[in-house]
Amino acid sequence: MSGELIKVPNTLRNKIGGRMEKVDLKAIAKAEQALEALSSNFDDWIVVELTKLGDARKALPNNDMSGAEGKGLFHHAHDLKGLGTTYGYPIVTAFASSLCDIIGEAEIRAKAPITLVDAHIDSIRAAIKGSIKVTDHPVGKILSAELAKKTKQFLATI
Repeated sequence: MSGELIKVPNTLRNKIGGRMEKVDLKAIAKAEQALEALSSNFDDWIVVELTKLGDARKALPNNDMSGAEGKGLFHHAHDLKGLGTTYGYPIVTAFASSLCDIIGEAEIRAKAPITLVDAHIDSIRAAIKGSIKVTDHPVGKILSAELAKKTKQFLATI
């Protein structure tokens, strides 16, 4: 049996313009300092994001997530997924990630039980209000385990 070797061209190099320059460690340090300077605002900013998520939940017509409002709810959950850890709340990232699992795709979102969506939002709210920031917090562990169990059960039905 003989085979043919196919050489795939490196198109990534062409797309990024050739060789990449060395990473500027001074620029990274400057960015980290800027982030540290802003960190005193993180608790306020995460509350703003939580409010947006809550408002998006309230905007669902008759708890129906199949329309634009459901997509908006997903976008706010996705924002919190990305911002949670940045703002010092990795547990919020975990909860929002789980929420995104059940409302990220339109077909799944349309079937997601609103009680499970609300449980995720309530868990995010509890974490922020109670300053539960890390995933190994005793209350956080319980919330995480329950959400994971219910989410897995729901996704198994799809």
